[in-house]
Amino acid sequence: MLSTPVPVLEVGGTHVTAALVDLAVGELAGELVREPLPAQGTAEEILGGIAATAARIDCPAAECWGVAVPGPFDYEAGVGLFRDVGKFDALYGVDVRAELMGRLRPTPTTLRFLNDADAFGIGESVAGAAVGHARAVCITLGSGVGSAFLDQGRPVDDGPLVPPDGSVHLLSYGGRPLEDIVSRRGIRAAYARAALDPHVVPDVQTIAELARGGDRHACAVLEQAFRVLGVVLAPWLARFEATALVVGGSIAASWDLIEGPLRAGLCVGPYAGGSGKLVLRTAERHDAALLGAAWWGVSTLTEA
Repeated sequence: MLSTPVPVLEVGGTHVTAALVDLAVGELAGELVREPLPAQGTAEEILGGIAATAARIDCPAAECWGVAVPGPFDYEAGVGLFRDVGKFDALYGVDVRAELMGRLRPTPTTLRFLNDADAFGIGESVAGAAVGHARAVCITLGSGVGSAFLDQGRPVDDGPLVPPDGSVHLLSYGGRPLEDIVSRRGIRAAYARAALDPHVVPDVQTIAELARGGDRHACAVLEQAFRVLGVVLAPWLARFEATALVVGGSIAASWDLIEGPLRAGLCVGPYAGGSGKLVLRTAERHDAALLGAAWWGVSTLTEA
């Protein structure tokens, strides 16, 4: 493992974060820098925003950067494949690696990209809630459902034991995409239907507060969403022989409302017999994706 801090970037739909990670202790080396990012902007605005944020950390010369990016993205080539996904359309077909190599100072030796959900999962496997589990599944709940199927801390994204591309968001329930049910937009839409008021739709945090206060519509919507999540995940957890399921993302802040229905859903279906042995936890680290990106950059550099 490198003795010097590893520079990392985490690119989200609305922000970009830059930091240095000390992998020797599994912690950030100094403060992270987080800035808004214009997801609907031009390529120049997006790339310039990323580079400007990266410039605010004291990066050593000749370093490999780990970069966590949402999909669709060609992670090996470093090329954006965003199209009709509501963000970063201007980066479709853009060689993001080459563009950032030309903008970052000091110039990196290279940039190694990975999916943001995989970065989160690796971070939780290295120093979080999935430590000690050879096979773990880590998911993030927010604007969508991110997922990482991890074998000995490395993402598995193909083969019969995982969903297509290792992506839970590609799964469906009752003929509907999972993200139409378990996501910020899905939960808000379900609440609007239940409350018969499509004009004033509270955010998920407010719906959670209403549920804690006894609002029957809020309780029913959250119960249904997270039970469905469990039902959909159960067969894949069994096939993958996962011993831990770690849940992160902004919606996981309502863990008190998630855990019960999720456990109930995991006990449904022909593949759910082993769900009682599954360790179910909420994420332990707010910096898991940054740690995972650093680990990925170093490990893949060592293998190169």
